[in-house]
Amino acid sequence: MKIAQVSPLYEAVPPRFYGGTERVVAHLTDALVDLGHDVTLFASAEAQTRAELVSVRDQAIRLDPAPLKSDLASHLNLLSEVRRQRERFDIIHFHTDMLHFPMFEDMAARTITTLHGRLDLKDLPEVYQRWPKFPLVSISDSQRLALPFANWAGTVYHGMPSALYTFHPKPRGYLAFLGRISPEKRPDRAIEIAKRLGMRLRIAAKVDAADAAYFREEIEPLLDHPLIEFIGEIGDAQKSEFLGGAAALLFPIDWPEPFGLVMIEAMACGTPVVGFDCGSAPEVIDDGVTGFIVASLDEAVHAVPRAMGLDRREIRRRFDRRFSATAMARGYLDLYADRLAQCPFAPDLAAEASAPVSPTQEQRSFANYA
Repeated sequence: MKIAQVSPLYEAVPPRFYGGTERVVAHLTDALVDLGHDVTLFASAEAQTRAELVSVRDQAIRLDPAPLKSDLASHLNLLSEVRRQRERFDIIHFHTDMLHFPMFEDMAARTITTLHGRLDLKDLPEVYQRWPKFPLVSISDSQRLALPFANWAGTVYHGMPSALYTFHPKPRGYLAFLGRISPEKRPDRAIEIAKRLGMRLRIAAKVDAADAAYFREEIEPLLDHPLIEFIGEIGDAQKSEFLGGAAALLFPIDWPEPFGLVMIEAMACGTPVVGFDCGSAPEVIDDGVTGFIVASLDEAVHAVPRAMGLDRREIRRRFDRRFSATAMARGYLDLYADRLAQCPFAPDLAAEASAPVSPTQEQRSFANYA
């Protein structure tokens, strides 16, 4: 199968530090190549990939030191290049939210769009009502709740390469918080849990400019405690040691998290997760096997010692079975095949753009995605 993967340009592929979408794109692309498919990645020039790379920007936007730059212009250039090369591919897989909808409306049936972010935002329903032909992929079932009417093709959970993380059978007795410092991630909860348990907490987290005031005013004063260690942002090379050494990962979110990569990164190391009952957490955590779902600080405090008694080898086995990059790629291949079954011949794009489509034909084409 000839597949195009279209990445956003904000981070490198994979990211050097924090970043979810581009990391998933990198692992999915390589897994598809490993499974024998002809894959082309549209991304910035520093991308590390086993696929053919079409470079559409000299470097990722976040890494670019230029003081003045336009992320919108960069992404319009990206989509224009994909459009120019569109006839090379059986399937074009977009990871760019809805930005491509107006430009690819004439060939929506040959696309898949994975939505990586939260969907409970003003203005989003109108977009997905205006462009209903695009088949959409959710990264958890809970992510769909804000847009139940959308043209959902399926849910595919994120996956990571099994070899990227080392299994750690014996942790070193601390709790871990990994991700981003922000109000919805609730690092304050993690700090409170650790203090109540009398356990060390190591925090490896990015502080965005938008959250700098929150960090300075709400979180930084809580760090002045002998049990709390703030490390800052770390990259992939450091995650295995950081997560594998933890007795448990705390995932104390307070928002509809669409997926939460850090949960499966911890599981890959054999580390259990104690997560709050929000968003995707109940779908990702096998309660009582890979961790525990909790609804309050009190429940979290009681859950941590129980989580520390879980079988770390079984946690790793569950990761391999549910959240490997290969499992993710096979999930997407099923969706690609379904697309091709509904559109079995390579489209004549000029004819497709000019030919009218009857309501009956349109309903039949998308009956499985209503």
